[in-house]
Amino acid sequence: MFTGIVEEIGKIISITKSAGNLDITVKAKMTPELKIDQSVSHNGVCLTVVSIQDNEYTVTAVNETLEKTNLGSLDKGDQVNLERGMKLGARLDGHIVQGHVDQTATCKEIIEKDGSWEFTFEYNPEIGNITIEKGSITVNGVSLTVVNSKKNEFSVAIIPYTFNNTIFNNLKAGDMVNLEFDVIGKYVKRISEFS
Repeated sequence: MFTGIVEEIGKIISITKSAGNLDITVKAKMTPELKIDQSVSHNGVCLTVVSIQDNEYTVTAVNETLEKTNLGSLDKGDQVNLERGMKLGARLDGHIVQGHVDQTATCKEIIEKDGSWEFTFEYNPEIGNITIEKGSITVNGVSLTVVNSKKNEFSVAIIPYTFNNTIFNNLKAGDMVNLEFDVIGKYVKRISEFS
């Protein structure tokens, strides 16, 4: 379980194909505090630490994860948003994030707005996910509030702190991002389908 509050930006050191999986090695300041079998969110994708060496650790992304996320498009040298699992009893500064990406989206537009940025993302609505105005959404592991919701797109406002301390400062129109829709909203939508 995560909160969507990014702790650190990690750097991809290597990516190795192993059958249908990818072993991804990340350099991060938090590495000495990690342990084998611990969950870490990478651009919103919950992955398990399988090895640790000095200030680098390795996680494995299986084929199903690669099909549903943007992890398969990562290259050596790319940056990723990182967050360790939430501590029980800690403040929930973002929202409840499972680290289970629902689908990807494409960054459609970025507008600079006098000290902040508005990012618009387009996604496939046929999968059945929805956003609502002022609802929560996780984009590449960052907990955000929807400011403009349409059937197949939404926008979020990014403050300078978030822009400077996540990989939002690297995003450009056309880039693919990972989306996790609000878990409570998903349950409500599912229940209403059977009512």
